[in-house]
Amino acid sequence: MEIELPYKIDAHRRLCIKKDLIELSHWMDALTTINTEIDYLKVIGQQLLKEHSVEVVLQGLRRKNTLLLAMLCKYEQELNIEYEYGKREYNVSRAKEHEKKRDTHLAFLQEFTKFKYEMYHKLSKYQRR
Repeated sequence: MEIELPYKIDAHRRLCIKKDLIELSHWMDALTTINTEIDYLKVIGQQLLKEHSVEVVLQGLRRKNTLLLAMLCKYEQELNIEYEYGKREYNVSRAKEHEKKRDTHLAFLQEFTKFKYEMYHKLSKYQRR
């Protein structure tokens, strides 16, 4: 038995889901940009640093980035379906689910930023002759 949500509750639910979709879009754009940045860092690592460990870390970061992007794409599909057809009220459990996705995204961003700083530190040791 489906219970029809009152208009105000449904409007609030749709607004919150739309907010989540907009934020999710920003996360996915950032991950796509990181993927391009990984391509450039890989070339820099191969041509200048020539360290196998850098290539291995970059490969691991690319895999994590791809998996995270896939997970966020699936989440986007779920949110779009919920926005159009869902009847579940937007409550604390749904907000916590979104927060978990945000935390996962931020953890990856921190890991990638830390690696970039390490790479820049290695590059700063080189001098032009």
